[in-house]
Amino acid sequence: MSLSQIIGNILGPKRAAALVFNESEFEKIGLELKGEIDRVFGRSLAIRELDTGSDNAVEIELNNLGTPYYDVERFGVCFVASPRHADVIIVTGAVTLNMAEAARKTYEAMPQPGWVIAVGDDACGTGLVRDSYAVLGAADKILPVDFKIPGNPPTPTDIIRGLLAFMTTILSQKKKR
Repeated sequence: MSLSQIIGNILGPKRAAALVFNESEFEKIGLELKGEIDRVFGRSLAIRELDTGSDNAVEIELNNLGTPYYDVERFGVCFVASPRHADVIIVTGAVTLNMAEAARKTYEAMPQPGWVIAVGDDACGTGLVRDSYAVLGAADKILPVDFKIPGNPPTPTDIIRGLLAFMTTILSQKKKR
């Protein structure tokens, strides 16, 4: 490569492929989820993520949902900074002994009715660290878990598929009342 080609590569226009979102399944499930959230809540679904001792794999996938690529807020799902603003707490990771009290306080701070979803194998009780000396166990050992989304970690599509199933569960509970 000549010096002029190198300089041209540095200073010239960049050639990058156009980013095309081509996950039709994600789009389809997301639009269904938006409809269900509107039916159940009549507004967006506010989620507070609670890490109780995870390896951050699930958090990475949850963070991916908020990126411009997935942009889950267009489907009515928003992540909030306080449990006082949350409809749902998503618990990630096995509950460690050091995080048990903080998890309880987070749940108590959430307005009722509030729901708890365990996301990932560790939070669901089937992960690798479930028998560790420093781990209390799955999220349902200390919190009333309403729904579980397994996976190590679950993909963003798996997470919104789980949220859609959760909305269906809430709707059926409302009809029973």
